[in-house]
Amino acid sequence: MTTGTAEPWPGVALAAPGGKWDLAAFGHIAVDLKNAGTNRVAVSCRADNPGADGTKGCVTGSLALNPGQSGTLRVTIRRSAESRLEGRLFGMRGYPHGPGDSGVVDPKNIVQLLLFVNRPSARHIFEVGAVRAAGAYTPPTAWVTDADPFFPFIDTFGQYKHKEWPGKAHSVPELRMRREQEAKELAADPGPEGWCEYGGWAAGPRQKATGFFRAEKVDGRWWLVDPDGHLFWSHGIDCVRMIDTTPIDERQAWFEAFPGAEPAFKEFLSKGFALKGHYAGKTPECYAFAAANMKRKYGGDWRAAYADTAHRRLRHWGLNTIANWSDSDVFLMRRTPYTDNIGSSRARRIEGSGGYWGKFPDVYDPTFREGIRRSMEGKQGGSASDPWCIGYFSDNEMSWGDDTSLAVAASKSPPDQPAKRQFIADLEAKYGGIGGLNAAWGTEHASWEALRELREAPDPSKARADLVAFYARTAETYFREVRAAIREVAPNQLYLGCRFAWVNEVAAKAAARQCDVVSYNLYRRSIADFEFPGGDKPLIVGEFHFGALDRGMFHTGLVPVENQAARAQAYRDYVLGAARHPLFVGTHWFQWKDEPTTGRVYDEENYQIGFLDVADTPYRETIEASRAAGEAIYLERIGRR
Repeated sequence: MTTGTAEPWPGVALAAPGGKWDLAAFGHIAVDLKNAGTNRVAVSCRADNPGADGTKGCVTGSLALNPGQSGTLRVTIRRSAESRLEGRLFGMRGYPHGPGDSGVVDPKNIVQLLLFVNRPSARHIFEVGAVRAAGAYTPPTAWVTDADPFFPFIDTFGQYKHKEWPGKAHSVPELRMRREQEAKELAADPGPEGWCEYGGWAAGPRQKATGFFRAEKVDGRWWLVDPDGHLFWSHGIDCVRMIDTTPIDERQAWFEAFPGAEPAFKEFLSKGFALKGHYAGKTPECYAFAAANMKRKYGGDWRAAYADTAHRRLRHWGLNTIANWSDSDVFLMRRTPYTDNIGSSRARRIEGSGGYWGKFPDVYDPTFREGIRRSMEGKQGGSASDPWCIGYFSDNEMSWGDDTSLAVAASKSPPDQPAKRQFIADLEAKYGGIGGLNAAWGTEHASWEALRELREAPDPSKARADLVAFYARTAETYFREVRAAIREVAPNQLYLGCRFAWVNEVAAKAAARQCDVVSYNLYRRSIADFEFPGGDKPLIVGEFHFGALDRGMFHTGLVPVENQAARAQAYRDYVLGAARHPLFVGTHWFQWKDEPTTGRVYDEENYQIGFLDVADTPYRETIEASRAAGEAIYLERIGRR
């Protein structure tokens, strides 16, 4: 396929032979693609019922590919829609299913597939390989038609009430029985053979022992090296024993036998701040069902008992790293290597900036340097200089935007914004008088002071070079200052980057110059062919996950799969694909436990993304995939599997 730029959706229609395909048995459509052009391309595939209009009677998926890159585009065959019961359900990312007409299809009557590029601005060439239906369809567990009356629909354990599924908890004695059974399993199989105390490759080639973790390139591949000199690949999981809460305000009719009404479980009531959604800007009353279930299962001393179990689970599951957002009381037991994090939350923000999680810190304001240093100083006596601590992440999924965005944000900020003052100082140093800038930008600013007062962005085509230069300086300053703060307090530990989610080459290259390891949160099916613009640098995945709707949850998370078996296979493929990549030194799954069925308070997420459900029951399929990956990682890394 070759596209120009004249048509809005150049592509091809693949009509069903005989008039239609019956895809009722399948979960998705898969299309193998290769970008044979010189520009990055995003290819879309739409599956149509008769009369589809782009919104109704069709489902669509897309895949972005760099030049020369191959991949598989997946289109989920959605045949039902989420229902909010006319507004009676709220405050969640995903909802029980019901009939719908937008974004769903009749899978028995797919008449055509459309392969296209959306409004291309450049010429693209891509190759289409096999086109197939795949994956066994598994219907969602929860439907708004499951019961009448539907309310209450959450049981005392925080689970969906109206359906059964493998692993669902029904009583406290059952929880305690599962604890005893699992304890026997953990004792019988403590973890992969051939691992050292830290989870490094005891049987592999030994390197110099320095007493701390470091990154080192060995035989053409990057590794972490543990304190004893063993090669180490970080197979980890986020949020170990971190407990989410869900709002209960305005929801009294949702919960059956609510445990927060019992004196023994009132301790899990709290107030929580909501950034997004129905409760945005408020601090509603919340409840932690997961914590109540742990107390039920492990008893009054559940915190200590659970911490011990967590370490034994990690090793048994083939995991060797407690990753970001985890409970310090657990990782400071120094039984499993871990990562820690610092942040710039105390820093002044660039007023003209934006982003999903908030505005970008003003790295030119003294509060940025002071806040980062205070955050790092708080690690003294804890993770700082602890051999079990691999290193530190800073912030998370920051609003890096495109390679001019931070300079544009500074331009749109008030005159007293330090970033804006620094930008204008850089321009004054380059151009001298305001006339030089006006000539370059095609503007008519009366003076530098007038430019400081202006809260508009310059013409990006004429000012691009200056915008990119200031962006690069800002990115470099961010990473340099964080690195300096870590080095002052923990000189032997690694700076693991800022967990990129949305990023451009300028920021990525700045990270490569200043970080020991560069981190990305990569929510995709595979990273086996990931291309890093920063050159030869070790990389680590801070977050990834897969989820399904076959165990009572209402949302799959960011990368959906058909069922738990598919989730397990996706997990193993992702981790071992990363292990074969010469730059990646680890993958960290997000997260330890499912999010609350009715949504976490901060942003309404209610994803089925845990190794454990809300009642602390492991997902057997995923656990077995993790164990298999842990057993295989080191030989996979050197190509012996």
